Amino acid sequence: MELVQILKALGDENRIRILNILNDAELCVGEIEHILGMSQSNVSRHLTKLFNLKIVIFGKKAQWVFYKLNQSILGEYPFIKSLIDTELSKIEQCQKDMEKLTCYKESGMSCEQLKECKELLESKRL
Repeated sequence: MELVQILKALGDENRIRILNILNDAELCVGEIEHILGMSQSNVSRHLTKLFNLKIVIFGKKAQWVFYKLNQSILGEYPFIKSLIDTELSKIEQCQKDMEKLTCYKESGMSCEQLKECKELLESKRL
């Protein structure tokens, strides 16, 4: 039954996009939110689904929670790794997400700086 749940999870475009960028980097929720242009609650909901299926794992660093692909589940289900490594790069949206990830990484910003920037922008809208 777990295989069916994994296949269902992989059928969602947002979760595919998350896996695509996590294949290249360990990221906090705020970074994923920024790169994919999704709300924090939406990102968290998808990460929870992927975590419950053990496709992603997380670790805490100070106040931040960082997510990454679970290499052991990718070993157990090699088709997931193959999908991520070969097929996702063919999807136009995934290509754009990778460009944003590259730009973000080159900027040298951190989770904390993203949060500060977001808070500043929100305060100026009031």
